[in-house]
Amino acid sequence: MARNKRTREAREAVVEKVDGGLAELMPDRDRPRAWTLLVDGAPQSHVDLDDPAHLAFEYQRRIGHIADLVAPPGKPIHALHLGGGAFTLARYIAATRPRSTQQIVERDAALIQLVRRELPLDPGARVRVRAVDAREGLAKIADGWADLVIADVFSGARTPGHLTSTEFLTDVRRVIKPGGYYAANLADGPPLAHLRGQLATAAALFPELALVADPTVLRGKRFGNAVLLGSDHALPIAELTRRSAGDPHPGRVEHGRGLRDFSGGAAAVTDANAVASPAPPPSVFR
Repeated sequence: MARNKRTREAREAVVEKVDGGLAELMPDRDRPRAWTLLVDGAPQSHVDLDDPAHLAFEYQRRIGHIADLVAPPGKPIHALHLGGGAFTLARYIAATRPRSTQQIVERDAALIQLVRRELPLDPGARVRVRAVDAREGLAKIADGWADLVIADVFSGARTPGHLTSTEFLTDVRRVIKPGGYYAANLADGPPLAHLRGQLATAAALFPELALVADPTVLRGKRFGNAVLLGSDHALPIAELTRRSAGDPHPGRVEHGRGLRDFSGGAAAVTDANAVASPAPPPSVFR
């Protein structure tokens, strides 16, 4: 009886105040040890402790595809995560590429403590977590250390302005190995001015770019996520397109001339004029 009681209690929501607002860990009723993290009502991450390779959010699946294509299957990599959430993508890489070395930079120290306590990392995973601002943490990473840098930083539901500029991406580019990848989770809605500005900003630093998103988001029909991919080498467009099209919510991959046309002549963002990404409409989280 005591065991059943503990099981029921473990499946109750966990609600705590963290530095960034009110954090909620909501149990997934379809998966025995899976949870969704929300901060101030905005979904941030989904974690399945029994199956860390399971990615429930569509944007995380798309970044997962990128992580799969960084190097041959199963080969360990060096990955830097700017923004931690519930460490979903770090868990994914640890599960699919054992012996990878990873660093997570997450400003919210209270959130880190909550996640470590309620959703502990595999003790065998080589993951270091630091509670500092993304740019401060990025500045401490050695030149050419990372095979993959993932930017998924949100204060509530908005990306802070200082993480949208050419100065920020210059430091990102510094830490990426030749042939490595930069993947960023971007959120925008009509008229997609923020997304176009981020494409122009990335184009100033990365000669090869691609964008993966739901077609309705790319057409400016609704607010949603888009994943930006940048590199100094040719991108695996065909394989990324195949994987994205096969997702439960199929994504479209834009690149080359189509992506340049989509950016519409937007100007690159600098620290001097950077602003936070737009707030999603209230209907997004209903």
